[in-house]
Amino acid sequence: MSASPAPIFPDGFRLDDRTALVTGSARGLGWEIARAMAQAGARIWLHGRSADRLAPRLAALRQAGHDADGLVFDMADRAAMAREVGRAGAIDILVHNVGERDRRPFAEIEPEAFARLVDIDLIAAHALVKLVVPGMQERRWGRLILVSSIVANLASPGSSSYISAKAGLAALSRALACELGSKGITSNALSPGFFATETNTRLAGSPAGERLRERCPAKRWAEPHEIAGAALFLASPAASFVNGHTLTVDGGVSATYLA
Repeated sequence: MSASPAPIFPDGFRLDDRTALVTGSARGLGWEIARAMAQAGARIWLHGRSADRLAPRLAALRQAGHDADGLVFDMADRAAMAREVGRAGAIDILVHNVGERDRRPFAEIEPEAFARLVDIDLIAAHALVKLVVPGMQERRWGRLILVSSIVANLASPGSSSYISAKAGLAALSRALACELGSKGITSNALSPGFFATETNTRLAGSPAGERLRERCPAKRWAEPHEIAGAALFLASPAASFVNGHTLTVDGGVSATYLA
């Protein structure tokens, strides 16, 4: 039995005295997740490949009175990853949001390109988790949140390597839940649908993007900030017994056959 009950709501969603690392947080979903966790009281480590890209985001968090710093490394550079994560110290919450995409037909994706994308989007997540989990085990508290996608279950043409990697992230989150649950660590996945992020601007405004809008029961693309509440929930004391779950945030797309 737990030594003490969870905080009374809405305090159950506070992250005071916790430190969160959100990868790929210079923009898009990662930025919105990091900002929400900062507002909930967490110390935030932003991550990106460029210090210049992180600088305005860090300034915005600090001007709002939040404790924030940045880690700069490429997910393919494991030595830099280990060095930077070591500099951050204890991480209580890891949100792995980085995801590259190769929008080409299966026949055009070379095996080497397939392997590289899976390395960046999936294998790097495994490497990062291995760096932060020992400390979580020592403290007997941790939250692992891997950002997958609805394409892990609802495939679309032209993204075979991305789809494979995102499906792997969802499976990895379940495997980690099974192995780490007894150590005070929960592991879950987020599965976003059609979000109007900077990287999706061209697609959202295209005929294909219009078809996706119509495919969604909400009849719109999601705004990036609409991912934040789901991530905050999974990171919070309120989700203390949610483990091995994939939380879908897609406006009902995956719940429908035809919309």
